[in-house]
Amino acid sequence: MNAGYLENQPNRDEVDAMAGRVVVEFGTDWCGYCRAASRFVEPALSDRPDITRIRAEDGKGRPLGRSFRVKLWPTLVFLRDGEEVSRVVRPGSREAVEEAIAALDA
Repeated sequence: MNAGYLENQPNRDEVDAMAGRVVVEFGTDWCGYCRAASRFVEPALSDRPDITRIRAEDGKGRPLGRSFRVKLWPTLVFLRDGEEVSRVVRPGSREAVEEAIAALDA
């Protein structure tokens, strides 16, 4: 598994300015849903070095998560050149994550 969720994270303007394919994964290290979903997220993203992955710790007072209107963890927001292409909330399968990746590639 990758390093934990980042407390210090980019702001929304910085995320919107990122070129290429980016996935912002919102959650927390202690979230049971996040840990359960990692078995689907990790293998789907591990062989995609072309996708920048930001694991952003979310919660009350976290402006990045609020700017994306995140309500449940984990939420993965897939962006291409700063524009949201798709999102997956609490993925229940690797296929759900791979479908979002396919939307990035389309």
